[in-house]
Amino acid sequence: MISINLVALYTLTRKEIMRFFRIWTQTLLPSPISMVLYFVIFGSLIGSRVGQIDGYNYIEYLAPGLIMMAVINNSFANVVASFFGAKFQRNIEEMFVSPMSSWTILLGFILGGIARGCIVGLLVTLVARFFTKLPVSHAWVIVLVVLATAMLFSLGGLINAIYSKKFDDINIIPTFVLTPLTYLGGVFYSIHMLPSFWQKISYFNPILYMINAFRYGMLGTSDVPVMLSLGFIFLANILCFAVAWKLLEKGTGIKA
Repeated sequence: MISINLVALYTLTRKEIMRFFRIWTQTLLPSPISMVLYFVIFGSLIGSRVGQIDGYNYIEYLAPGLIMMAVINNSFANVVASFFGAKFQRNIEEMFVSPMSSWTILLGFILGGIARGCIVGLLVTLVARFFTKLPVSHAWVIVLVVLATAMLFSLGGLINAIYSKKFDDINIIPTFVLTPLTYLGGVFYSIHMLPSFWQKISYFNPILYMINAFRYGMLGTSDVPVMLSLGFIFLANILCFAVAWKLLEKGTGIKA
């Protein structure tokens, strides 16, 4: 049974990765192009007026946030679109009647989301190097944060897809929850620039911890203690993993 599930996991993961490579103009290309615009407008044009934040030029401070934004958006988008597509085409039911376990299905979709998030993050990093230098202060933090964040939002995309009943539903969370939280999560600014009240409100934004942990890995500066950020990210992963696995076990949104 273990060998069957390992073969199934490899097959599902390979299918998920080949899916986004096959439509790379829709999955891999848009983020680097969008980031070029962010770097030109916010980094080069507006950045000179902003000056420095925490001793770094604005474009240097901006780069880690934009990289993480790409990782978050692409990890989520890959899984929510793929899993809901499988539901819509009714082939997800074939997985459930096969010897594949819920763990195998869960890990297969998650690994596909992590792969896309990391690849797009790497592409955006290469784009960023054309505009600014990217120091590496703590490489182990960078690796941990990218993988853990990609996994977390892959899980989030899976949960969103499970509860979605029509195509419009898979856009509600990205549009009305994910995008505002990302833009207000310290991508473009330090929360120390905000009034005291809004600083306190910002600490309730989960994306703040991911962006600042990644920024710490690159620049060595963060608005939040790095161990607190890492602890939050891993705790959120455990919780979302348990929820997603339970939903798959029950067949929520899949079985009649």
